[in-house]
Amino acid sequence: MIAGGAALDLFLDMLAAERNAARNTLLAYRADLSDFLARHGADASADDLRGHLAGLAADGLSPRSQARKLSALRQFFRFLVREGMRADDPTELLDSPRLPAGLPKALSEADVEALIDGAQRLPPTRAPLAMAAIELLYASGLRASELVTLPAGALRADAPLIAVRGKGGKERLVPVSNRARDAVMDARGDAETRGRGRAVAARYLFPSRGKAGHFTRQGLGLLLKEAALAAGLDPARVSPHVLRHSFATHLLGRGADLRSLQILLGHADIATTQIYTKVLEERLRAVVEAHHPLANAAPAARIMAPPPKRRRK
Repeated sequence: MIAGGAALDLFLDMLAAERNAARNTLLAYRADLSDFLARHGADASADDLRGHLAGLAADGLSPRSQARKLSALRQFFRFLVREGMRADDPTELLDSPRLPAGLPKALSEADVEALIDGAQRLPPTRAPLAMAAIELLYASGLRASELVTLPAGALRADAPLIAVRGKGGKERLVPVSNRARDAVMDARGDAETRGRGRAVAARYLFPSRGKAGHFTRQGLGLLLKEAALAAGLDPARVSPHVLRHSFATHLLGRGADLRSLQILLGHADIATTQIYTKVLEERLRAVVEAHHPLANAAPAARIMAPPPKRRRK
């Protein structure tokens, strides 16, 4: 039997070559699989896997995180079977952890406007960058990694769309509003005026003096939380991913169709996009309960007035 470490390297090579997996995806798979393989190796049994999952639950790992790790194990052992390195798949009979029903956490439209106002009130060295990031995230539904790695020439005055490189290196076109474009141009002009990032300004739309040459996802998240505090919003509710959810939820609520939303978000499978229909269903149900005249009324049989009694002559 091949050693666990060598098998893991072959599995990750396959993900990179056949599925064009991104670097962060490969790092996540390595993290999820390394601990298990160090303890049980690539010839682990189904009982080894059950014990591993039970240990994760006992350590307080959330069902969603358990499910992610089990998914990585399933793919790894299926790969070994397919390549003839194992005769059996020990994950076949394992049950997935039951996941709680969850909905994307979206801001309201009023909250987004408040967040933009909060960004405007940040110090002059932070405000233009915060404005540009929020406007672009909300206008185009970009992921944090997609935003910070946009090349300097991504935005052009004569082009209403920009090319975005998403997960797995796949490109898609997303629209950019004039308001978002103006905010980004203002931020770039402010950076040039202040003399920041001259060496890397020609490479990225959001340049940085750091090693990567562009603004980091962590720096972006911190910037949004600063804007949230300035707006009087709970910073825990605000992140690049929340703005992406807000973009999708608000579009769907205003009549966008799922197929268009799938293309805009860069989802490979429309089933991923369909989670937003749950958000809309919940919102519509709340609207009916709040405004329909019979939503909170007693059953008709109980509220119908009895016929008037006839007086005896």
